[in-house]
Amino acid sequence: MPELVRAAYYRDSYRAELGRKGLTVSDAFHAIFMYRPTWMKFIMLGRNYLVSLFGVAVPDKAEIMHPCMRSDYQVGEKIGAWPIFYLSSEELVAGRDNSHLDFRLSIVRVEEGQTVAIVVSTVCLTHNWFGRVYIQLIRPFHRWGVKYLIRQAMLTGRL
Repeated sequence: MPELVRAAYYRDSYRAELGRKGLTVSDAFHAIFMYRPTWMKFIMLGRNYLVSLFGVAVPDKAEIMHPCMRSDYQVGEKIGAWPIFYLSSEELVAGRDNSHLDFRLSIVRVEEGQTVAIVVSTVCLTHNWFGRVYIQLIRPFHRWGVKYLIRQAMLTGRL
């Protein structure tokens, strides 16, 4: 995995202390990414429509508008709209491989003494000019959106 991170065209990482120390990595994923506001879901649907015109595989509308939450997951199954690539008690890695880029979203649970935190990271490997242009266009929205979703999850007591 370190090689993947070093080779990435784009990467970011955000840390948040958990108020609910007993959360699993799947619970943290749910708390952050399954409670998107409706306006954000519509933006994602618009983005999906636009990139699908270029042959990019996108999640279906139901996976965006009404994501399914379960208590138990396995590698290969989807959590929200993304297939799970790796799952342990300390980390969940989901993402998607596509013609323009591959991305991975990681949620790591970190315990340091009495403090329990999560680290949410994104890594993107681009395959062509379209992937690089796409990342440049969405980067500011991605950064703002992930921080917004984490902050909302903390403010509402989901994390």
